[in-house]
Amino acid sequence: QVQLVESGGGLVQAGGSLRLSCAASGSVFRVNFMGWYRQAPGKQRELVASITSGGTTNYADSLQGRFTISGDNSKNTVYLQMNSAKPEDTAVYYCRANTWTGYDYWGQGTQVTVSS
Repeated sequence: QVQLVESGGGLVQAGGSLRLSCAASGSVFRVNFMGWYRQAPGKQRELVASITSGGTTNYADSLQGRFTISGDNSKNTVYLQMNSAKPEDTAVYYCRANTWTGYDYWGQGTQVTVSS
């Protein structure tokens, strides 16, 4: 089992920055992929950014380089640095972990609201 707890969400003005954190606990040694996803009202959940245990990162094309995903293995935490925030970034942001044994885990989500 892997438990994920997101934090860092809140209200930010357009153009501002926010950093989300996802702390993992439990069988973290089995995790080989972690990602940030978001779901806006009335829309499907979409991938924002991901990072593998080897450090390979991937981003949604629509972000245009505004977000950065990083990990701190000593803290079992993955971060999402959000810069130049836009109102369309408003969504619930979820953390996901996938293990090499084929299990998927999700956090409870954290709300991000970008005001114009």
